[in-house]
Amino acid sequence: MIKRAVDILVALLALSLTWPLWLLVAALIKLESPGPVFFTQRRMGRNVRPFSIYKFRTMVEDAETRGGLITIGQDSRVTKIGAVLRRTKIDELPQLWNILIGDMSLVGPRPEVPRYVDMFADAYADILTVRPGLTDLASLKYIDEATVLAASDSPDEEYVTVILPEKIKLARFYVRHASTILDLAIVAQTVLCLLKIPLVVCDLPDLQVTRPAQASDFGPRLVALVLKWRRPLIVLLEVALMVLANYLAFWLRFDGKIPEAEWGTFLLVLPWLVMIRTAAFFMFRLNEGLWRYTSLWDVRNIIVGVMSSTVVLYAWTRWVMEVTGYPRSIFIIDAMLLIGFVAGVRLPRRMLREAVIYRPRKTVLIIGAGDRGERIVREMKLNPTSRYQPIGFIDDHASLRYKRIHGVKVLGPREDLGPILSAERPDEVVLALPHVTPDVLRQIMSAIGPFKVSVKMLPSMQDLLGDRSVVSQIRSVAVEDLLARAPVHLKTDAMVEMVAGRRVLITGAGGSIGSELSRQIAAMRPECVVLYERHENSLYTIAKELEDQGLASLIHPVLGDVTDRRRLMETMTRYRPAIVFHAAAHKHVPLVELNPSEALKNNCLGTRIAAETADRCGVERFVLISTDKAVNPSSVMGATKRAAELIVQAMADRSTTRFLTVRFGNVLGSNGSVLLRFQEQIRAGGPVTVTHPDIRRFFMLIPEAVHLVLQAATLGEQGATYVLDMGEQIKVLDLARNLIRLSGFVPGREIPIRFVGLRPGEKLYEELVGTDEIAERSSLGKILRIRRLGEADVSRVAGMMMAMEAAAYLNNATKAIERLRELVPDFRQPDKVDEVSVLGTEWVEEEPAYSVPQQ
Repeated sequence: MIKRAVDILVALLALSLTWPLWLLVAALIKLESPGPVFFTQRRMGRNVRPFSIYKFRTMVEDAETRGGLITIGQDSRVTKIGAVLRRTKIDELPQLWNILIGDMSLVGPRPEVPRYVDMFADAYADILTVRPGLTDLASLKYIDEATVLAASDSPDEEYVTVILPEKIKLARFYVRHASTILDLAIVAQTVLCLLKIPLVVCDLPDLQVTRPAQASDFGPRLVALVLKWRRPLIVLLEVALMVLANYLAFWLRFDGKIPEAEWGTFLLVLPWLVMIRTAAFFMFRLNEGLWRYTSLWDVRNIIVGVMSSTVVLYAWTRWVMEVTGYPRSIFIIDAMLLIGFVAGVRLPRRMLREAVIYRPRKTVLIIGAGDRGERIVREMKLNPTSRYQPIGFIDDHASLRYKRIHGVKVLGPREDLGPILSAERPDEVVLALPHVTPDVLRQIMSAIGPFKVSVKMLPSMQDLLGDRSVVSQIRSVAVEDLLARAPVHLKTDAMVEMVAGRRVLITGAGGSIGSELSRQIAAMRPECVVLYERHENSLYTIAKELEDQGLASLIHPVLGDVTDRRRLMETMTRYRPAIVFHAAAHKHVPLVELNPSEALKNNCLGTRIAAETADRCGVERFVLISTDKAVNPSSVMGATKRAAELIVQAMADRSTTRFLTVRFGNVLGSNGSVLLRFQEQIRAGGPVTVTHPDIRRFFMLIPEAVHLVLQAATLGEQGATYVLDMGEQIKVLDLARNLIRLSGFVPGREIPIRFVGLRPGEKLYEELVGTDEIAERSSLGKILRIRRLGEADVSRVAGMMMAMEAAAYLNNATKAIERLRELVPDFRQPDKVDEVSVLGTEWVEEEPAYSVPQQ
């Protein structure tokens, strides 16, 4: 209603002011060519209803029979007076009548002919929910559409395939973001474009005016001329301001009537005043600065320049010119006026630079009203190009509740986050808390869950770069931020001392863990790193990566299989490694269940061959990389890794090489990781598949796993098994939901989650410590040492392994698994879980209804 009332008032006012122009234009049209004064055409209006649009006729009478619907360049159908009307947009004035009778509005999507509306019927069904307008965003972008089309080889095709889709895009933006401020900005920008004034008050990334430069453009030529003679013009302006300030000082001093004698004094001193002040302005470089960057520093220089020149002028008139009748008050009034004038002429340029009426901004809700939150808001408010609009704080401190920081209100505590999100509808939530623990972050993510809002956070205090904009350092929340504990980064000098100057061999060097081991070890100045891998592509990738880092002299890539005893012996004999990290293994539970013999060969036989070869070649340390699935195993993969642990323990009893084992949980981002699978499914639009809503896993980062391996190697206790203190297990369902949220979607609404049932060999939760084991603190805080409650009988390992390996090589999977169960008595199928009630898809139909907290 308000917009319609404004339309009527503006149309009536414009009609009453422009009627003489209407008469003049009508006379000129009739004098130049026969035909009516007005041109009418059928256009599609609000709710896709046709109406007749009015314009001053700018073409010959039978123009439609001589050409198409669009006008191209120097169209021969356009009359001379019509060209002027089109260039100045005066031909659109009759549409004020359309506005008055309700067919159109001052601002709205430009109406199109039925032919083009039918081509894009679905788009215009949304666009024409509002009245079409006299001007809009597309009118600004294509302010000289005919000239743009003239540059195309096929104007009709260019209009339909390029220009019209862009107009539709801008029209949809207007419909979604329609507001009084946007309307005002479009009207102001239209006036500026018509006047050829290069000032932006409607700042949209897509609103770059598409119009070829023309030699007749007066605005750009004037700007170029001013820039060429900028400094002389500034000096002339400042001299004029000096004269004006001095005259006004006399005029004010004598109440508007300057006596004749004082007028003579004014004229006598004026040349000297101009010379002294001009010299001072040159000394303080007041005519060199860019006015659009005027600041308090410039105002300070203006004050110092004016005051210093005033002191010199006073001394010159008193003691050199001996003009004793020059009023002292003139010096003070003149100085004050001149400071105001010189600063005043600079400020409008600065104000115009920042005078953007409309700029689309992301609304931001900031969690944390402390120093970090205050700094974010201050930057967003002070930066004129910022595309962020802070709308509120969330903070648990009662003393801050409902207070304002830089005009932004503290809306409530974290417990009210859901209702506040429902009421405020921000585009982003930024975490500005000094210490964000994973528990707190997961609580926040859970509250944000039903809303389509992205979550960002600041780096930690130690990572925050003090010399950079805080806003520029805001980053998206990463999955690792949601781990059940703070990520563990263990790095001591002992790791460097262990590796520096030594030879290291890594089996499975092309895998996720093996490649990260290769990176970190290569950075610790070893004598050489032998990359032992049977997959050539993986080996090539990690070798080239390290070579590109300037480490080619350290890296020795070797193609080989850990089950090939001769190849492995040849490699260790040649390079004589002091440390072996055994990371080669088959790890994918479902594939291993389908191919048990291959897992037995690689995980068991491969470990035995690698351990025995290391023993024979005099390796100092041998580190087996194991998994939490080796504890009370329910899958073939877990059982083979448990068998590998027993092999290493058996070797430790009879070897001078120090054998040890490191266990850890699921590694985020590794090959075959559930994280990568979820990301692929989200990119495909879902559904995201989870085996069971209650399934839980330990998760860690690849760098964490490698830190643990290296740290455990420094401890090097013979036959020891180490594990990372990984905190609580994370529900895979929560990981899926959070990953969907971090991808910008609402879980269960935009991306469904489907429960598909446990896979063969899979159990609901994993364990890091077996039933016959206990975890003890080691000398390193986050690493636990596993101690068995009874002595492990490893004497039978060699005999059992031979029988199991023989069955595996004969591809007798049933026999091989029987032998594996004998070797690993804890190996059993997982308990049955009732899956019928959980199979299906998780959907969220509606956002929760919240009541906004009373303030």
